[in-house]
Amino acid sequence: QVQLVESGGGLVQAGGSLRLSCAASGRTIRNYAMGWFRQAPEKERALVAGIGWSGGNTYYADSVKGRFTISRDNAKNTVYLQMNSLKPEDTAVYYCAAGTRGRLDQYDDWGQGTQVTVSS
Repeated sequence: QVQLVESGGGLVQAGGSLRLSCAASGRTIRNYAMGWFRQAPEKERALVAGIGWSGGNTYYADSVKGRFTISRDNAKNTVYLQMNSLKPEDTAVYYCAAGTRGRLDQYDDWGQGTQVTVSS
């Protein structure tokens, strides 16, 4: 099992930017797919972005395409989510996840989450 710790959340005005980081420990993530999910109040947790082990394969939810960028640094065992042009509807708890099977649609280990709040 890999331990994941998110950081970088906070309060930002609409149109602003935040960069989330996810530091992994316990195992190397170099062979794992990594993803960012979010969950807003009274809504289900949903995949926002995913990245394959090499970084060459990515997925983005339609709602964030063109605004969010997922990246990874396997040497640092860290995954990032750059969020630009933030909107109030991006407000949610953001969770980092690791997929040991390497698939962008399957995840096994989760972080505790970091709150992102976008004010209008």
